[in-house]
Amino acid sequence: MRDELYQQTILEHNRNPRNFRKIEGATHAAEGYNPLCGDHLWVYMKVDSCGVIEDASFEGSGCAISKASASMMTTSLKGKGVQEAQILFEEFHKLVIGELKPDEKPNHLEKLTVFSGIWQYPARVKCASLSWHAMHGALEKAKTVSTE
Repeated sequence: MRDELYQQTILEHNRNPRNFRKIEGATHAAEGYNPLCGDHLWVYMKVDSCGVIEDASFEGSGCAISKASASMMTTSLKGKGVQEAQILFEEFHKLVIGELKPDEKPNHLEKLTVFSGIWQYPARVKCASLSWHAMHGALEKAKTVSTE
């Protein structure tokens, strides 16, 4: 059942990615690149003076997993504080490498737990986490991140 939900979610977000655009006047942005599979994207955020992410988006090209992860990430970040975004980054990273079992440990990932089985496919972990590393890099003011 979980595999079917995963596949449906990935396909839906790949066909109809949310927040697929450049934010004019973004306060934070970073480029992400995965040289192993060629995924290449940019993440944009507009963070207000109180540290709340008002808007988040992405653009670029990549596999279905990469696009779906970026789509779901940008949706989940809107309205969150920068510290909350960093917690989501840490939890998502642990999820995709198999260290966080969402059914066993409380977390803030909500719908993002659909990626919980990705650790079983090591080559796909970088696809799922690329946008997250770009988001983290943007918050840290890095301009480019790579999954090398």
